[in-house]
Amino acid sequence: MILADKIIDLRKRNGWSQEELAEKMDVSRQSISKWEGAQSTPDMARILRLSELFGVSTDYLLKDDLEISEAAPTAESGSAARPVTMEEAAAFLHMKTRNAGQIAWGVLACTLSPVLLLLLGGAQAYGRISLSENQAGGIGLIALFLLIGGAVVLFVTAGLRSSAYEYLEKEPIDTLYGVGGMVRERREQFRSVFHRQLTLGILICVLAAVPLGFSLVAAGDDEFLHVPALALMLALIGVGAMLIVRAAIVWDGFQILLEESDYTREAKEEQKRFGSIGTIYWLLVTAAYLAWSFSADAWARSWIVWPVAGAAYGAVYAIVKAMRKR
Repeated sequence: MILADKIIDLRKRNGWSQEELAEKMDVSRQSISKWEGAQSTPDMARILRLSELFGVSTDYLLKDDLEISEAAPTAESGSAARPVTMEEAAAFLHMKTRNAGQIAWGVLACTLSPVLLLLLGGAQAYGRISLSENQAGGIGLIALFLLIGGAVVLFVTAGLRSSAYEYLEKEPIDTLYGVGGMVRERREQFRSVFHRQLTLGILICVLAAVPLGFSLVAAGDDEFLHVPALALMLALIGVGAMLIVRAAIVWDGFQILLEESDYTREAKEEQKRFGSIGTIYWLLVTAAYLAWSFSADAWARSWIVWPVAGAAYGAVYAIVKAMRKR
C-alpha cells in the first residue's frame, strides 16, 4: 500500500473528512486531496505530524510493504469497516448514474402533474374551451394521477435498485487499493458537468417567475393570461429541479465512496440517530399534502408543500441536532 492510500485509510479509520484532517495538519484541503491522489508528497515535518495524529510509526507511512497490523493501532482501528472492492465501487457509481436520470424524470413528472389541470380549469373558467367544469377537471385529474403514478414507479424502482448498496451510506467503509484513486479521477471528470448542470438548474428556477411577472404587467383585463404563465412557471421549475437532482445524485455517489461531506463516519452515526425523526417528518408532510389537496381541491396549489417542506427539513435537522448536543 502506497503512502497516498495509507493516508486515506488512516483518515477514514479516525472518521475524519479531508477538511478535518487539513485543519489538524494546518494545511489546505487541496493539499490533503493531492496527497491522497498521489499528486504530491508531504515533507518530512508533515510525515512526522501525520505519524503523531494517526498513532502510527513513520516507517509504516514511508514503507510500502509495511502493513497496518505492524503499526500502532489508531483510535478507530477497533471499529468494523466494510471493505469495498473496485468492482463494487464501479457498479455503485453506474447505479447512481442510472438512478440520477430516473429520479430526475420523476421529479419533473411530479412538478408537471398539475399543469394540464391548471390549464383546462383556467380555460374553462374563462370560457376559452367548450368543456364543462367536470370534464375539464376530470381530464386534468387523470393526467395528474398518471404523471404522479409514473413518478412513483420511477422512484420505487430506483429505490429497489439502490437498496443493495445502502451499507455504503450507513456503515463505515474501507475502499481497497486503487478504489479511492478511481473515484477521485471520475469525480474530477464529472466536476465541470456538475457545476454546469447545478448552475443552469438554479438559474432556470430563479427565472421561472419571469413569465408570471410578465403576465401581471402585460395581461391588462385578460386575466386568463395568468394561467398559462403559471403553467410555464411550473414547467421551468420542473426542468431546473430535474437538472439539479440529476447532478446532485451523481455527485453524492462520489462523496459516499470517499466518505466525505455528509457521509463521514461521524455524519453516518448522526444520521442513524436522526433517521426515525426524518421518517416521521416526511410522513406528516405527505399526510398534510394529501389532506389539503383532497379537502380543498387544491391540487393546483398544494405542490408548494414540497419545496417548503424540503427547506424546512434542514432547519428541523439543525434544531434536533443542537438539542441532542445540549
